[in-house]
Amino acid sequence: MKRTERHHLKENELVHSITSAREFMETRKSQITGAVIGLVVVGLAVVGYQLYRQTTESRGQDLLAEAMAALNARVVPAGAGDAGDVPASASLGATGAFATEEAKLTAAVPKLKAAADAYPDSKAGITARYHLAGALSSLGKHQEAIQAFDDVAKRAGSNSLYGRMARLGKAETQANAGQLDAAIATWKDMTTTNAPDVPVDAILMQLAKAYVQKGNTAEARKTFNEIVDKHPDSPYSAEARAELENIKG
Repeated sequence: MKRTERHHLKENELVHSITSAREFMETRKSQITGAVIGLVVVGLAVVGYQLYRQTTESRGQDLLAEAMAALNARVVPAGAGDAGDVPASASLGATGAFATEEAKLTAAVPKLKAAADAYPDSKAGITARYHLAGALSSLGKHQEAIQAFDDVAKRAGSNSLYGRMARLGKAETQANAGQLDAAIATWKDMTTTNAPDVPVDAILMQLAKAYVQKGNTAEARKTFNEIVDKHPDSPYSAEARAELENIKG
């Protein structure tokens, strides 16, 4: 085949391709236009959602900061005068002072609840609800505290840091409310957790004390021995040995 003929064939192929593409675009013009519009709408929706999340987080953090200022306020008993220096962690963002811990927590609870309910699934909302549960527990409102801890675990995820902290808080609240069997079940389950942020030795100590309170000396002795044998460098090891001596006595 001559060179000129090959050249003409290539030109014909190019013309045919362009013509086919034009015909394809013309016949599917409405479909393509709809697809482009759809992509634009999706893009705008994504941008809008990101902006909404940023605004939500910002407002949620503001509400959380306000609530934590009340929660971290100083407690100055009546007639005590200036309480002097307080730990930085206790005074961070704190304003004012209260005569009792109960008064402080009572004032902090509605602020924590407002922060938790405003944006319940945001990080700020989950953090606020966790501290709300702790405040309710300290005030002796055990059932409300348990419900709040459950909500934290549900929203944060049971395997997240806050989820595990909420389970521990719930177990401690159950124990304080006299619900020892429920607390023991939670603590036993958490001693098998492999997460590095779970203080297994501390949980074992809580578990052993719950067994003592329940009158189950055999399980208490077994759990104290587990602390001594498996966690010899734990700050709870000495206390566990002392408790074992008490049981023997």
